[in-house]
Amino acid sequence: MTTNSDHKYEIVLYWSNEDHAFIAEVPQLPGCAADGQSYSEAVENVQVAIAEWIETAKELGRPIPQPRRHLKFA
Repeated sequence: MTTNSDHKYEIVLYWSNEDHAFIAEVPQLPGCAADGQSYSEAVENVQVAIAEWIETAKELGRPIPQPRRHLKFA
């Protein structure tokens, strides 16, 4: 499977003492998460998870949320 870094979903990244790894979660895609030994590895792994989540949703005919847009304040 190839990843698509064009997916612009918000990623929440944090350290898990329990897992001894960085965790990357995608709040808009339920159940979509990955881990890694570094920030960059967790982000790379979650890009794969995002692509697989979207591919599975398409196969099942489920809706795919559009990435959120955040408001910017002046």
